[in-house]
Order: sequence, then structure tokens, then C-alpha cells
Amino acid sequence: MPHSVSPVGILHSCFKEKFAIPRQPSLAPAARGVLELMPPYDCAEAVAGLEQVSHVWLLFLFHQALESKPRLRVRPPRLGGNRLLGVFATRSTHRPNGIGQSVVRLDRVEPGRLFVSGIDLLDGTPVLDIKPYVPYADALPEARNDIADAAPEPIRVRWLPAALQQAQAHAERLGEPLVQLIEQCLAQDPRPAYQQPRPERRYGTRLWDVQVRWHYPEPDTICVLEVVPA
Repeated sequence: MPHSVSPVGILHSCFKEKFAIPRQPSLAPAARGVLELMPPYDCAEAVAGLEQVSHVWLLFLFHQALESKPRLRVRPPRLGGNRLLGVFATRSTHRPNGIGQSVVRLDRVEPGRLFVSGIDLLDGTPVLDIKPYVPYADALPEARNDIADAAPEPIRVRWLPAALQQAQAHAERLGEPLVQLIEQCLAQDPRPAYQQPRPERRYGTRLWDVQVRWHYPEPDTICVLEVVPA
């Protein structure tokens, strides 16, 4: 039986493009955003008591990955993009109803706005619901996942001196930890695992209002080339 849902808010995120968004929440603590609540939830009553909570679950729509035809099997990037698994065994963005969930840090609560960090959501993401994280129920020490049993090993990130100066200047202008954000996101190695890029190939993505460009001088190293206005 079909059901319809309406967003309770829209997330304004540091991630302006899908490329280089961490594949799980909390991998980039410097990734920040503001969840702007929509009527009738944009009031003090709707968030009363939430200041006592350090983390929340966000249920949201993968609004740029919605599909009319369901996928029964997908190719997780974590497994190199060349191994098929059932969709329900993965956290692929290709969901039957386009629904995702992420646990994020709740940094500040205001009527109509929640300030969050450690996010992995694209700018403009519609949020369907907000639920407090409950440590005794949500953190299960006996839980296992043999497909993804540990966080991926970070790749080394280097800077050209000029690029680091650019990032520091933009960080001061934005009032955001831009250098840490770039390092934390790129350390997750955003390229597909099956791809072996040539040193001359350039990659880029937009964070806040700047364009970050980098390359792989060695297979296991990223070098940030420039951080310029987008």
C-alpha cells in the first residue's frame, strides 16, 4: 500500500557535490551543516529537550539517487565496485524507497535549526525524521558485520604549500575547519576502489563555496593542488 511522506527539514551541508562525501557518517568530524526545520516543526516546542542529546539519527532521502526501477543487487564501493551483493546487505544509496539514515553529532539546538557535524549528507537533502541516539540501545558491542568490519585505512594526504595557504585563508573567511574537512574527506580516498589514476589526472569537488583539486602522485597518496573559489 503506497504511502507519502513529507520532509521535516532541509539540510544545508558543506558538501555541494556527491563526490568525496564520506561513505559513512562520523568519518569526517569537521563536516558540518545546519538542518533547517520546516513548518510546523520550526518552533521551540518541536525541539524541546533535544539540548540534552549529543547525537541524533537523521532519516533522509537520497534525493539525487531516486530511481523508478528497484535494484535487487548493487556493487558497494567498499568492495571495489566489482562485487554484487543484495541491496539489503549494503548501505548503498540505491535504496528501494530512497531512504537513508545517519547518526550525527548535535552541536547546537535553536528553534527551527539544528547545528550538526560528522555528517555525510549532500547539501539540500530532505530530512524525513529526527530521532535521539540512545547509547544503551543503539550501541551494541556484540554486533558484527563481516562485510565492513572496520573503518577503511586512511590514505596519506599532502599539501602543496600554496594550496594549504589558500585553504587556511578560506577557513578563516568561512569560520569553518576547512583544512581538517579536506584532509578528513580525502583521507577516505573518494575515487572508486577499482580505479588506478595516473599522476597527471586531476580530481576535484566543491566544499562550502570553494573548489578543491588534487591528484595522486603515488597510488597511496593524495596531494592537494589548490583550494579556490568555486
